[in-house]
Amino acid sequence: MKSKYVPDLSRQMAQCEANYWRILKLMPDFDACDEREFQISHEAINARIKLRVDERFAYTSTLEISQQDTGDSRWLEAPVLQVRMYHDASMAEVVCVRRRQMAGVYPYPNPLMHQPDEKAQLNSYLGEWLSHCLSHGHMVEPVYAR
Repeated sequence: MKSKYVPDLSRQMAQCEANYWRILKLMPDFDACDEREFQISHEAINARIKLRVDERFAYTSTLEISQQDTGDSRWLEAPVLQVRMYHDASMAEVVCVRRRQMAGVYPYPNPLMHQPDEKAQLNSYLGEWLSHCLSHGHMVEPVYAR
């Protein structure tokens, strides 16, 4: 018999803290900036990562982080993550994927075939995206005509 999945809360909290600080490094003017876009061209990767602030409150903010793949993949949709930033706790966690609320733990099997640790995997994935933007990304600045 397979044992029940038990989340590693200290690891997940560390991941959320690291993601919070990565976002602030990518958006150092977070309070004044509503959107930031990064171009990543490294090895086989050619994509744009867009960070857009949807909501701002005193203790929380909600961001939409999406990938616009510049490749021509017709069978794989680029992910769109809804990320909640908790400013008082200095944490950022994935709360939705494509407007679908994520549960902390899923039974397995389930109708949508989520993994038991789906949310932990998404927070780890977000960390990889953000780290990649920090190490290989170039901020895309709009060009204005005179």
